[in-house]
Amino acid sequence: MTDSAFQAMSVEEYLRSEESSPHKREYVGGFVYPLHAHAGVSQPHSLITGNIFAALHPHARRRGCRLHHTDMRLHVGHSMFYPDVMLACGHGTPHDFYETTPCLLAEVLSPSTAANDRVGKYAMYTGIPTLQTYLIVEQAERRVYEYQRAGEEWRLREVAGDGEVGVPCLGLSLTLEDVYGGVIEPG
Repeated sequence: MTDSAFQAMSVEEYLRSEESSPHKREYVGGFVYPLHAHAGVSQPHSLITGNIFAALHPHARRRGCRLHHTDMRLHVGHSMFYPDVMLACGHGTPHDFYETTPCLLAEVLSPSTAANDRVGKYAMYTGIPTLQTYLIVEQAERRVYEYQRAGEEWRLREVAGDGEVGVPCLGLSLTLEDVYGGVIEPG
């Protein structure tokens, strides 16, 4: 375990220390947890995340939204996370080091993060009032779990093989080819 694992600190201390940290760390309820402390992400993970970003980028720019890819923090409650893809279309001045009002979050599953993405982050993310879509994206097969806000409820739709997932805050859909093209071909 590294020295930075499970250290209690304030949000302010976390933000100050994160700039000089040798690796990314998430902040959950006052404690710091290292991300990818021993290795980076896989090539499929990186390519899928890049595909999602690339497909959304021109639409986000036209709408004046802020689209982030892996390195921008999300501040929710007493926690800070690094979503794989985050889209914020809210008004106002964002903080320099984090977003608070995303309308879309996407996490590409890794063996080491899958349980947290499906349970822990789902619970935190779906409590964000501005969030409309949470995508959980498999990296070993063409399968996306699309959570869409429907009033006060969240609806899950599983899309596999072909098909598309909605991005209501941009008024568009992403096809699974947009997500997986060049990584996993349709089977």
